[in-house]
Amino acid sequence: MPIPRKKKRSEPTYARYIYKVMKQVHPDLGIASSAILATNGIAENLIGRMIKQSAQVAKEGKKSTLSSKHVQAATRIIMPFELSKHAVSEGTKAVTKFVA
Repeated sequence: MPIPRKKKRSEPTYARYIYKVMKQVHPDLGIASSAILATNGIAENLIGRMIKQSAQVAKEGKKSTLSSKHVQAATRIIMPFELSKHAVSEGTKAVTKFVA
C-alpha cells in the first residue's frame, strides 16, 4: 500500500493574470519572473488593504455583509483620485458583466 503524499499547500498567486494583462498592454515585451513576483506582492498588499477598508466601511454602516458599494467606497479612500475613477469604472463594468 503506497504512502499518501501530503498535498503541497501554496498561496494563490496572480502571476498568470499579471502576465496576461502585461501581454495585452505590451504584446512585444517579456517580463522577468522576479518582476512578476514583485507585482504579485503589490497586488496582494493592495487587495489586503481593500478588504480591511471595505470591512471598516461596512462596519461603520452597521452592515454585516460586504457589497460592491463598500468595495467602491474603499477604492475611493485608498487610491489616488484619477486611479480610483478608473478602478471604480472597471470594477462596475466587471460586476455588471458578472451579474448579467
